[in-house]
Amino acid sequence: MSGAQGVTKRRRYVSNHSMRILITGATGYIGGRLVTPLVEAGHAVRCLTRDAKRVVGRFDPSVEIVEGDVADERALDEALRGCDAAYYMVHSMGSTKSFAEADRAAALAFSTAARRQGVKRILYLGGLGAGGDSLSTHLRSRQEVGEILRSSGVQTLEFRAAQIIGSGSISFEMVRYLTERLPIMIAPRWVVTRCQPIAIDDVLAYLVAGLTIKTAGSKVYEIGGSDVLTYRDMMLRYGKLRGLNPVILIVPFFTPRLSSYWVHLITPIPARMAQPLILGLHNEVVVRDPVALRDFPAIRPMGYDAAVRLAFDRQCRAGSETSWFDAFDIRTLPGDFAGIKEGVLIDRRERDASASATRIALVFSSLGGARGWLTSNWLWRLRGAMDRLVGGVGLRRGRRDARDLRVGDALDFWRVDAYEPGRLLRLRAEMKLPGRAWLQFEAEPNAGGARFRQTAFFEPRGLFGYFYWYAVAPFHELVFGGMARAIVRAAEAGTGNTALAIARRAFEDGKRAK
Repeated sequence: MSGAQGVTKRRRYVSNHSMRILITGATGYIGGRLVTPLVEAGHAVRCLTRDAKRVVGRFDPSVEIVEGDVADERALDEALRGCDAAYYMVHSMGSTKSFAEADRAAALAFSTAARRQGVKRILYLGGLGAGGDSLSTHLRSRQEVGEILRSSGVQTLEFRAAQIIGSGSISFEMVRYLTERLPIMIAPRWVVTRCQPIAIDDVLAYLVAGLTIKTAGSKVYEIGGSDVLTYRDMMLRYGKLRGLNPVILIVPFFTPRLSSYWVHLITPIPARMAQPLILGLHNEVVVRDPVALRDFPAIRPMGYDAAVRLAFDRQCRAGSETSWFDAFDIRTLPGDFAGIKEGVLIDRRERDASASATRIALVFSSLGGARGWLTSNWLWRLRGAMDRLVGGVGLRRGRRDARDLRVGDALDFWRVDAYEPGRLLRLRAEMKLPGRAWLQFEAEPNAGGARFRQTAFFEPRGLFGYFYWYAVAPFHELVFGGMARAIVRAAEAGTGNTALAIARRAFEDGKRAK
């Protein structure tokens, strides 16, 4: 995929040779994203994690989960036994002790166990940067881990990357939060340092291709996108893509510690994690050795603008691999959750019901139009009238059919974004908003009947987007909380319920249409 073309289709991964693969750090940003393309390529995937409960139900059922720590020799031997290759995706930046020391110990234990178990290849994602002792502690530690792995005697491919552009990447989230929340930004001198960011899609492509590339001995690959920018350029271009016009004022007195506290104040990123990142921003991180382009000719990394668009490509048709909702698993959130996750404001309601998942889905699939929204309909009508006053669609569109629902249908001031009869309905807002919004309903069976999840997502555009969300937040319990309770009550009322009977016919018609 080139930087100038398509950002709505993720690569498909195919391998002619199936291998058994271990992934460490599967609960992390890269490790978690890596599982699916490896499974798609036909490999047998095993994950080592300290807490198996964090990944239960998150991956394909074929993925094997081993619980243990990379510092535990017995757990490492169990996890690596029978593996052809292993991905080392662990780092200790968030540790309260010296993360460099922790990284050294963990890398040594892992590489020793890999050699003992006969692993043929280790793949590792490190940090881009040159300068030896002038590197930040964080970057120097990442490169030292690569040296330890390469010296183990096991062939090691180390991929060194700068900022990874993708929803959920901590470096990208820092750019996103600062640009979205600060129309006027006071920035330290490091914002004029050059870097070469790379899209998460391209990082995954390199990591998967590294499994089967034919090469002798260990290698270091420097990987980056097609653009070299300063951090100031990145924020300005991000702002332009989002319809924002941030003003960045550079001042000389911002120390890394002060900058980390500023990031902590403005964003959800803790100061203890922001500080090593900010220290690393003093180093120029650009690709100096282009050998990766030669050895991986099928991969041509995209540019920064395309990578950002991919990170925000959240209006994909149902089933698209680049759907924003795959960026994190909302099932890992607490039952009822109101807060922010990866730059998106979330209101989630979860209820256990004695009704079946199918019955619950029948109810939420029949919402809107003449039937309304089960509760607080006067508020929905008021919101529709306000939308029409500012040129929006309002509620006048209703539903195409009370008994039928299809992806792409208009539904009041929503559009059906994804629909799986009996399980899931996702609606994308088309009213006038300072951002983008979705409303998602899910039902899944459990021992007592079913669990119902209702989640409102709002991606704010600029500071006004946040003001809007928190201004209407007092009404969320009335609207969202009331609707979640009403859906469960309607489902539990039984087949004699008129609305449920209509919903059942819609569900049956939907199945026949498929």
